[in-house]
Amino acid sequence: MLVVLDTNVVVAAVRSRRGASNALLIRAFEGDFRWACSVPLFFEYEDVLSRAELLLEIGASRGHMESFLTDVAGVIEPVQLNFLWRPQLRDAADEMVVEAAANAGADHLVTHNISDFRAIEGRFNFDVVTPGKFLQRYKS
Repeated sequence: MLVVLDTNVVVAAVRSRRGASNALLIRAFEGDFRWACSVPLFFEYEDVLSRAELLLEIGASRGHMESFLTDVAGVIEPVQLNFLWRPQLRDAADEMVVEAAANAGADHLVTHNISDFRAIEGRFNFDVVTPGKFLQRYKS
């Protein structure tokens, strides 16, 4: 199973160890599913996770976050963007998540903002689901 994680899922996972996002990230690192990511999406992960306010909130240093991102880079399957699917959505940041999922041939795009992706329902061969819904469907 191939999955693309929206940035908000990765951020939620590092903010809290209790939620579905963290459980999903743990499963990704354990190899329970394949995690696909494009270069632009990875750069967004890096940008958001390196912001001072987030680092202060979670009590992490830039070095810790760089180490975490190195671990992420070792787990993800790189997606080559052969086709750009713009415009599909109102938010350009969401477009890069769709492009990663479409080009990867993903089974699922996992996000906390389902409503942001309503415009693409039925256009691609992947489901847009929340972390909790994904975990409910695919319990080990």
